[in-house]
Amino acid sequence: MKNIRIRLNFNELKFCFQYNINFRLKDLIYFSSSIMKFKRIYIFLLITQFFLNGCKLDHTSELEDIDFRQEMRNFVIGLSDEAHTLNPNFIVIPQNGQELVTDSGYSDGIPQNDYIQSIDATGREDLYYGYTGDNILTPQEENTYMLSLCQLCEQHQVEVLTIDYCSSHDKMDHSYMQNQNHGFISFAANDRNLRNIPDYPTQPFQVHSNDVTHISQAKNFLYLINSENYNTKQDFIDAVKQTNYDVIIMDLYHFEESFTILEINQLKTKQNGGQRLVICYMSIGEAEDYRYYWQNSWNTNKPEWLEPENPNWPGNYKVRYWMQDWKNIIYGNENAYLKKVLNAGFDGVYLDIIDAFDYFEQNYTN
Repeated sequence: MKNIRIRLNFNELKFCFQYNINFRLKDLIYFSSSIMKFKRIYIFLLITQFFLNGCKLDHTSELEDIDFRQEMRNFVIGLSDEAHTLNPNFIVIPQNGQELVTDSGYSDGIPQNDYIQSIDATGREDLYYGYTGDNILTPQEENTYMLSLCQLCEQHQVEVLTIDYCSSHDKMDHSYMQNQNHGFISFAANDRNLRNIPDYPTQPFQVHSNDVTHISQAKNFLYLINSENYNTKQDFIDAVKQTNYDVIIMDLYHFEESFTILEINQLKTKQNGGQRLVICYMSIGEAEDYRYYWQNSWNTNKPEWLEPENPNWPGNYKVRYWMQDWKNIIYGNENAYLKKVLNAGFDGVYLDIIDAFDYFEQNYTN
């Protein structure tokens, strides 16, 4: 190693702190023209982000060449291929991350057909309410952007399921009507934690008694992935059985106990006698420390694919979803999460944290 010294102009550092400009450690390295070799390396700045959320030292330059969006597409495609091999009618629905349907992330970009063809529908949160807070109308600019991508999905025969977070009846009515105008299947959630069956409207929007055997036939759905308000699995089942929703999106587990195929089959008939779909929620962009796969040793000796905890959702950790060890947890073998979902008799899977690529683009891309 030739004579290498780190130089840092104090005013430049101050400017970086003040304006939140990111830089990498290698950008600080000054290669001296001295003819002397093997001098000591002087490092007087290692970590600044512990003090200010400004300048960032990147010690993981190996991530810079990764196409995070394409890696998420690859993940979903791989999962979908396996699911359809085991069950050709299995439904795959990624939530959010509609940017993946084009190369640019905008509706006028080039469609990514391999990804589009691997999914049956797409979920979109906060289209009209919830983007900046529950019961608050989503800003027009954000609504326009999300809406344009959702409409593009519809053009490619990908159904759109929307979830707005609002609790006042007039806003819930507005949400249902706006989404209906665009041909979207919608749910107005009056609880951000998705742990209750709303008592308004008294019947699901556009309720009907027809059989629903494909997502394109659905007019409404219930998003109920947190069963903590129900003492037992049977309490949960009994409550859901009394509804007429066309689609139920729920978790594989009640606390730490998995639903069985016999229990899931109880949910596949609406109260009015029509058949419906039961879809399983599964996060693939974050690991959750309350899941069966979590190992306590990861708290002190984390695997290579595990990122820091999500400060907004305690117990949830970003993952390097392109790494094989994480993929092996989700699909590809008999012990994988996907296989458990299939064995339990679900009609499909609802994939969350698809937009995890945002985290990596913000933290590991120049």
